[in-house]
Amino acid sequence: MTTVQKWGNSLAIRIPLALAGQMDVKEGTAVDLTVRDGELIVRPEKAPKFSLSELLKDCKPSQLHGETEFGADVGREVID
Repeated sequence: MTTVQKWGNSLAIRIPLALAGQMDVKEGTAVDLTVRDGELIVRPEKAPKFSLSELLKDCKPSQLHGETEFGADVGREVID
């Protein structure tokens, strides 16, 4: 159980650590707040997922570079 408290010109609700862990929420996590049937729903915002083609679509040809040689592999960084 938690109580609503005044925080500046707003109201605040503390999320108990056990619930925050279940929601994968920590300090600084952006959340989306909605009200449905008089109940407050708190959902962590999900980071958008982008494909490589979406990330590269606005790149100019001058910004695309070939592979760079860094020497022999020294660990498990081999990419087939």
